Amino acid sequence: MAVLVNGSEITLSGSVGDLWFEDGFTAAEVIAALAQVGDGNDVTIRLNSGGGIATEGSAIHAAIARHKGTKTIVIEGVAASAGSLIAMAGDIVEMALGSTMMIHDPSGLTFGTAADHEVTLRALNAMADAFAGVYAAKSGRTAAQCRADMRLELWLTPEEAVAQGYADRVGAAANDNEPAEAVAAFDYRIYAHAPKELVALARKHDWRMSAGRSPAASAAPTPDKEKPMPPEQTTGASTPEDIEAARRTATSAAAEIATICADAGVPAMTAQLIREGVTADQARARACQAKDIRMAVDLARKKDTKIEANAADQYIAQGKSLDQVRAALFERFVAQEEQTAINPTSPLPSGQEGPKSATASMQRQLKRAGMSQEA
Repeated sequence: MAVLVNGSEITLSGSVGDLWFEDGFTAAEVIAALAQVGDGNDVTIRLNSGGGIATEGSAIHAAIARHKGTKTIVIEGVAASAGSLIAMAGDIVEMALGSTMMIHDPSGLTFGTAADHEVTLRALNAMADAFAGVYAAKSGRTAAQCRADMRLELWLTPEEAVAQGYADRVGAAANDNEPAEAVAAFDYRIYAHAPKELVALARKHDWRMSAGRSPAASAAPTPDKEKPMPPEQTTGASTPEDIEAARRTATSAAAEIATICADAGVPAMTAQLIREGVTADQARARACQAKDIRMAVDLARKKDTKIEANAADQYIAQGKSLDQVRAALFERFVAQEEQTAINPTSPLPSGQEGPKSATASMQRQLKRAGMSQEA
């Protein structure tokens, strides 16, 4: 179990996120564990994680931070990448003897056009800036200083973490002759500046990430664990051959959805569609609509450069339909035209007056651009 609750103590061990190829813990599981402790009660969280999905780490950090009781986070083994982001939610952060902490920039993997890569670049920079703010809030350093540490991929001993404000204290030496907490099994070879001892452990025990796995703080969508099928569908699937066949079917379906999303130019939708368990036809319809939304926004931005570069991503994330997006863009255009129409420094062309003229003008322009908005 990656999440264990014992009274007012929670243990989080493994990768951050629901990764089908290794044990991990999710924001939903952490929220449930905190609820079991009780929102007003103090809680001790024992953390041992080499990292995982960056956005999942951010969600877990937020869940712990809003817990009303005092949060003591004890780092046992390692808190690296998304793991260290989670640690920053503690009112008290304690580094056990022999533990390590690492902070760095999130990373991601994109399949697609140059525009797709540019979207990923903007997303990574936005996340890195946001995470720097989290580290700054805990450490008392500036966000710029924390971002510089992240770019270096900074590895810290307990004493160094305390000195730089990322932790509050070093745990006392144990006198029970018990062995120190082992670091979480993780392929530390993927990190650029991991301590050689951790790299040696990963090599010795052949700790590996799945093929195609991006680094631990990856912002790239990562496939979820295969969800168990309902009992009536698993009847008779008790032999290794049947289980392997079911696994291959699920993997094939996920690969088909990934291809559909990549072909439509919306690879970022892959994980969400797999998570929802949609069919290939449903995925194709959703991906095509997302592609159309991107095209509509791109056309709109040629008219109004004030429209945010990530507006299409926001509309897609909000579950907007193409018609809803067109309506929203139309309203923005009309508002802009109305402002222009009543601007005393810009004389109105002959025969054009006020909002009605602005609306009519905008409808004509949208029709020419192939984005006609019916009343």
